Amino acid sequence: MKLANGNYIRPPARYSWWLRQGRYWRYMLRELSSLFIGIFSLMLVWGLYRLSQGEAAFSSWSANLWDQMLPLSLLVFVFAFYHSVSWFAVTPKAMPLRFAGKRLTSAFIVGAHLLLWLLVTALTWIAFIYGGEA
Repeated sequence: MKLANGNYIRPPARYSWWLRQGRYWRYMLRELSSLFIGIFSLMLVWGLYRLSQGEAAFSSWSANLWDQMLPLSLLVFVFAFYHSVSWFAVTPKAMPLRFAGKRLTSAFIVGAHLLLWLLVTALTWIAFIYGGEA
């Protein structure tokens, strides 16, 4: 709004500004996802603490995690997946790459990141499953 003296008054920001557009909503969802990932990180630190107390304490923590906190763990997994995919989608804007003098397409950069993410996940899973066998 413009005053008589030529100055502008900006209307106060509303708490629902992020509900106006889909990209704002997705942004806020990604920010919310980091809260759940932080909670899960604290749960894992708690597990390390219980591991330092001995096998019985760690087994109790692990059983509690699987029995009572499975819904939270699944919610954290969904948020972590969304958080990762949405950050990979932003990667070409933050890190434009050139190869042989030409700029790589956004789809190639995102696809390469997702493929590497899948590869590292698969290798980690294989090491976790088969790492203890001789």
